[in-house]
Amino acid sequence: MGDPAFGGYDCPFGDLAIARSRFRPQQKETGKRLRVNDMIRISPVRLIDENNEQVGVVDLDDARQRARVAQLDLVEVSPQSSPPVCRIMDYGKWKYAQKKKEQKAKAHAKQSEIKGVRLRPKIDDHDLEIKLSKAREFLSDGDKVQFVMLFRGREMAHRDLGMRSMRDICDQLTDCSKVEQEPKMMGRRMTMVLAPDRKAKAKSEAQAESPPSQPAATNPS
Repeated sequence: MGDPAFGGYDCPFGDLAIARSRFRPQQKETGKRLRVNDMIRISPVRLIDENNEQVGVVDLDDARQRARVAQLDLVEVSPQSSPPVCRIMDYGKWKYAQKKKEQKAKAHAKQSEIKGVRLRPKIDDHDLEIKLSKAREFLSDGDKVQFVMLFRGREMAHRDLGMRSMRDICDQLTDCSKVEQEPKMMGRRMTMVLAPDRKAKAKSEAQAESPPSQPAATNPS
């Protein structure tokens, strides 16, 4: 019996219809798409050699031969110019560098979020240590951290304890953060915002990696 999709007749394309169902679109290449080697058609070209020196206007075949001798690629870097500009270089290495640049740009473009950490005025040391660990994790990911301390009932009489805790948090996270908003009261809550400080983190890591200084040797008298 034929395929119902074709009115009861056999599919005129045989197995081709099945193959199409498994087709996956080709992924786009990263970075700027350039013509390379035999893909370049226009002659002559303005050539830049592997040492980044201007060779001048040369025949396309001559430019390809120079690239082969250097065991590199001939890449059309400026097709809109007249004549087109071509460069002798390692195209694979260039594509890899472009991919790394894009990844770095995406990492820097990541939108910073504000993460919340709730506290109590009389928080014990163990709970505070857990909160600080979580805050440090947020800061390492590039996010800001808003500390919110809630005061209930008679706790409002001990706002100095809350301020002391906030200052202590600043001191313990000074190696990776900076104060964006000083602690302040808003009704029954005290808030403070810390932002990532990459310079402070880099300095702290450098100090941790540097070997400890040796005490100066003393000559016995």
